[in-house]
Order: sequence, then C-alpha cells, then structure tokens
Amino acid sequence: MIRYLPLLVLAACSAGTPHFRNLPATRVAVNGSVFDVRVRGELAEAVRINTQYAPRLGPIRDRAGLAMAQVSGCPILDVLGDAAVTVGVLGCDRASGERLLLTSVSTPNYECIDFGLYENVGDDTGYQVFECTPY
Repeated sequence: MIRYLPLLVLAACSAGTPHFRNLPATRVAVNGSVFDVRVRGELAEAVRINTQYAPRLGPIRDRAGLAMAQVSGCPILDVLGDAAVTVGVLGCDRASGERLLLTSVSTPNYECIDFGLYENVGDDTGYQVFECTPY
C-alpha cells in the first residue's frame, strides 16, 4: 500500500479546487509551464501540473493568465493564487461573447503562437502548446 501512495498524491494534485472539481480540464502549455485549466462562470482556474524548480508567482502568474485566456476565450482581469494553483477573473461574458469594459492584465501584453496539440506517446493524453512573447 505504501508504494502506491505517491501515485495517489500525484493524481490528486491536478483534480482542481472544490469550486472547479467536477469540471473537465483543458491541458495547456505556455512557455514551459503546463496547466490544467477549468472554467466556471466568471472564473477560471489553472493548476500547474509540471515540476519546475522554485518557481516564483510572477512568471507563473503571467503564464497561468495566458493559459486561462486561451481556454476561456476571454481576457483575464486579475490572477490570484500561488505558483501551483491560480484563479483568474474573466473579462467577458462567455454566454453572450461580450467583453467587459475593464482592462485585462495578461492578454494585451503578449502575442501567442499556437503550436498545435502535443500528444504523449503511448496514451491518449495531450495538450495544446503555446509560445507567448511580450510585444
């Protein structure tokens, strides 16, 4: 039983917080960080699932904001959280497609190139890969 404990811990890491738990995740990579992104109502959650040595929230915050913007199709007004789990406030009404009259914090400062779907060899998982640069 002890030898299976690390697998259980890793599986639980990307499950999402209680508000987002039962929603399907979209896996997105932005500049070397891989996130599982879930959207509910006016909020989006990005759970970083890859290991990175001592990440600071600053660069992770921008990458998570870009990942949430790519998945939701909305600009992100604010990103809160830590280097593992961030929550973003969407800057549009997803039901009507209307943008809110507020300034977003992440999307206007970056241009992202979609490199397509990255598929893991040997299983059915995959995720969208973006390379984003400031402009």
